Amino acid sequence: MNSFHRRVPEDIRDQPVGSLSYGLQKRVELGRALAISPKLLLLDEMVSGMNQEEREDIARFILDLREELGMTVLMVEHDMGIVMDISDHVCVMNEGRKIADGAPAQVALNEAVVAAYLGAKRAAA
Repeated sequence: MNSFHRRVPEDIRDQPVGSLSYGLQKRVELGRALAISPKLLLLDEMVSGMNQEEREDIARFILDLREELGMTVLMVEHDMGIVMDISDHVCVMNEGRKIADGAPAQVALNEAVVAAYLGAKRAAA
């Protein structure tokens, strides 16, 4: 059984979505999007408001989607750790303009990206 067919735990199965934790609500949203078997999944700030464990769980899930289903995932995300860890290709925007485009390791070294998202002090370190 792959990660997409896990059974819903008994204790939450019949609860209204609004009564679930924020992380579980986000998983329900993701499940609803996946229910139509899309070829392209668009995620906008999927991990915002989640704790570290929830962010890591969603990141693993997105990686599983790509690996097991061959699904293309386009994310708009400000959590640079998630972006750099799970992306094959990154396009960085700042104030409506593209400032970098390429492999995560390449983009992470871009001075404009460091200044805009990682902090100028980090660039000097």
